Amino acid sequence: MDYKKLSDLIFSDVKLTKEEILNKYPQRQLKEGAKVTRIAPSPTGFMHLGNLYGAIIDERLAHQSEGIFYLRIEDTDKKREVENGVETIIKAFDGFNLNFDEGATLGDDLGNYGPYRQRQRQETYKVFVSELLEKGLAYPCFCTEETLISMREKQGESKENFGYYADYATCSKLFVEEMIAKIESGLPYVIRFRSSGSIENKVKFEDLVKGKLEVTENDQHVVILKADGIPTYHFAHVVDDYLMGTTHVVRGEEWLATLPIHIELFNALGFKRPKYLHTAHLMKIDEETGNKRKLSKRKDPELALDFYHEQGFPVSSVIEYLMTLLNSNFEDFRRANPDVSVNDFEFTTKKMSSSGALFDMNKLLDISKTVISKMTAEQVYESVAIWSEKYNKDFHNLFIENPKFSTDILNIGRGGKKPRKDIAIWSEVKEYMGFMFDGIFTPDYTLNETLKVDAKAILADYINIYDDNDEQSTWFDKIKELAPKFDYASETKEYKANPENFKGHSGDISMIIRVAVTGKQNSPDMYSILKILGKEKVIARINKAMEAM
Repeated sequence: MDYKKLSDLIFSDVKLTKEEILNKYPQRQLKEGAKVTRIAPSPTGFMHLGNLYGAIIDERLAHQSEGIFYLRIEDTDKKREVENGVETIIKAFDGFNLNFDEGATLGDDLGNYGPYRQRQRQETYKVFVSELLEKGLAYPCFCTEETLISMREKQGESKENFGYYADYATCSKLFVEEMIAKIESGLPYVIRFRSSGSIENKVKFEDLVKGKLEVTENDQHVVILKADGIPTYHFAHVVDDYLMGTTHVVRGEEWLATLPIHIELFNALGFKRPKYLHTAHLMKIDEETGNKRKLSKRKDPELALDFYHEQGFPVSSVIEYLMTLLNSNFEDFRRANPDVSVNDFEFTTKKMSSSGALFDMNKLLDISKTVISKMTAEQVYESVAIWSEKYNKDFHNLFIENPKFSTDILNIGRGGKKPRKDIAIWSEVKEYMGFMFDGIFTPDYTLNETLKVDAKAILADYINIYDDNDEQSTWFDKIKELAPKFDYASETKEYKANPENFKGHSGDISMIIRVAVTGKQNSPDMYSILKILGKEKVIARINKAMEAM
């Protein structure tokens, strides 16, 4: 049959040749072992943790090997595309400091292997579809939606596999002359791949995460070019990954089901296929059932990448946590190297789990506390200022009014071998230090019954001995001297030895002062707070507390 005539009819508008395309995409000149990876999301408007999870793998594989990491936009499904979807993708990855070497940007594409947006590559795809047509490995299908629905119903009734294959692939049996006649009569059509596979056969395949697999051979005559001339994902990614020199494809394990299709397409086109890494799902413990389940867009706000910006997670905290999920030996590395860059860790696919990675928000928060505790007060100030300007404008205005005042508060307990770990996310900073700002100071003077009885008298005496010029040791010595006057032990150990002889100890005296000045029972170092607030404000707060007690 003259498939060349059929191909010329369908693609009469195509001017490029296969040779011209291959010349446009020469083999990359990289050092031996260098990997070329890509992240290739669709512009559907929702960027999730799985996107970032895979992108980190891509970035590490490429940059550790001195290879190339690029961003490709897979926008072949117009129905699912949302307005500003591409911008959402690019800004999401920018927000997590992913360093692309090539790909789509908010301006022109960057790199010599583009365009990096699939809808701009239509003629390229058509050249390769045309080649398959000429070889009889593809054909136009004229089946209507009604025909396909009827076929599916019949398959369901007879309990057969669903799909367009074998005897159900009716258009594959048409003669070329019949196909040409239908096209010339104006009938709409798609282009399908003519599969020669059988579900009776198995294909051996080695995945870099799952290991050695045996998958059922593909027998489906899948659509590779839609009626509007746009390719399907199955076909477009095969062509693009070959032309762009992709060596490793990272994608979720849900794509394993379609792997046989992709293997067959690579073989039919004569392309060397890249190595695949199918990553396990991100899981969590369901609070209602206690069982593991996949993170859900509907149930779990933490799946969305926007969540981490809104809550104020430092980017480095999220990356650090995801590395603990990606490589089982990362935590050992971090314990041995607490202060080096995460990029110094040698990432390897051999340490990736083939089962679901369990997402633990509490662990992420703990990691984030450690990350923030290592920052300087100036770094924290700058990060909180940027975050609050977008997400908490009222607090932002108070926070930046006096940068030194805010930075001094953030510097309490910072530095040294055991820095305080009070802050996990920037949205906690208002609660952490908000009591220092008169405009949002809402004190809670709650004390236990014993302290409540003595509080006012203790505060009255404390005002008389308070001197904001005292060194910290002198300041606390005065509190210890004050304690016996009210039947409190000067030393905690003295109280513990004979608790029946005292109402409490000097730490309880400090608690009364803390509650009076900060309006809360838990706050950073009390002496530092007094120094930052200054004598006038400290006395004013104590007087206000005495009135309320």
